[in-house]
Amino acid sequence: MQGVRVDRVADLLKKEIADILTKKIRDPRIGFVTVTHANVSRDFRNASIYVCIQEKQDEAKAFVGLNKASGFVRGELAKRLTLRRVPVLTFLPDLSTERVSHLLGVLEEVKPKEERPETGYGDDLGGLAEGAA
Repeated sequence: MQGVRVDRVADLLKKEIADILTKKIRDPRIGFVTVTHANVSRDFRNASIYVCIQEKQDEAKAFVGLNKASGFVRGELAKRLTLRRVPVLTFLPDLSTERVSHLLGVLEEVKPKEERPETGYGDDLGGLAEGAA
């Protein structure tokens, strides 16, 4: 049962942090970010928030801005949520979109193998079928 609650709190944090970042944060370093995933520790003390940053933005500056704003975000979460303990937030880059785009590029490069005509079992076994017969 504990894992279900952790997942529910992670989903709630993801939704609320996304809302706070879009409506309350005015830091120009952060710009446009998308909250993609949240991991919460079992004791609810720490949370890793995964975000995607627009390609045109400077990623280093955006994460500096996000980490500076983490205290403000925690305060807003405390006002909005009825949790005994609001977790310490750590913002991390979500690399899953980069991995997906890389894999799609690799898949496009791979050409389907030409179909070989079937000539019998002897060709596939390297001549072993002839000795066995």
